[in-house]
Amino acid sequence: MVGRTPNRVNAARTAFTVVDGLKRLDGAGVTELATYLEVPVSTVHSHLSTLERDGYVVNDDGEYRVGVRFLEYGAYARRKTEIYETAKPEVARLAEETGNLANLMVEEHGMGVYLYRAMGDRAVRALDTHVGTRVRLHSTAMGKAILAHLPEERVEAIVDEHGLPAATPRTVTDRDRLWRELERTRERGYAIDDEELVDGLRCVGVPVLGDGGRTVGAMSVAGPVRRFDGSYLTEEMPERVMEAANVVTLNLTYS
Repeated sequence: MVGRTPNRVNAARTAFTVVDGLKRLDGAGVTELATYLEVPVSTVHSHLSTLERDGYVVNDDGEYRVGVRFLEYGAYARRKTEIYETAKPEVARLAEETGNLANLMVEEHGMGVYLYRAMGDRAVRALDTHVGTRVRLHSTAMGKAILAHLPEERVEAIVDEHGLPAATPRTVTDRDRLWRELERTRERGYAIDDEELVDGLRCVGVPVLGDGGRTVGAMSVAGPVRRFDGSYLTEEMPERVMEAANVVTLNLTYS
């Protein structure tokens, strides 16, 4: 068994910091990345050389970028997520039938992770997100649907760790207000993101529950404010998403 010394842990952390920096910069040279991370050039060069040798980053004439080898791990992680295979066809059906953008999210380490997305023929591309993107739960309909069905102490811990920062002027940033919204979500069965993640976009999110009522994820449909209004927002769309989520819940429970 390999010993878990502090140096080994720090080295692993630095390696992931380097990869994350490359992603955020959309590729960079050694000096640029070292400056961005505020890490010595020699340290960054050493990690990049190792990551390149093992196939995790690519060197294009001195500019490094994240390699596609990470797809292997991402695809594996998604495939092993309990909800993915069961929910995928229902999310795709929602997108096709409504013409909007349909999403699937899970919670991991207190953050919401987009697991699958499907575009309808009228879907808007306003969200600067993709499969694998992590967002704070309080700023999305799916995130609030998940939070509403987690134990209260777990929600408190998530808010304590990640805070309630604003993504737009309409994001819920007050703890008491968030608690009221979570209670309302439990009562009506769905959550609404009213331009809280992206200006001009509304979203209806519904939790997907597993055995014993535990939360395994959430589904949503999103669209422009002018389309997502009135009874379409508060009746028609919630009914469609709740129906799809119920199918997933039943399949998870009895498959």
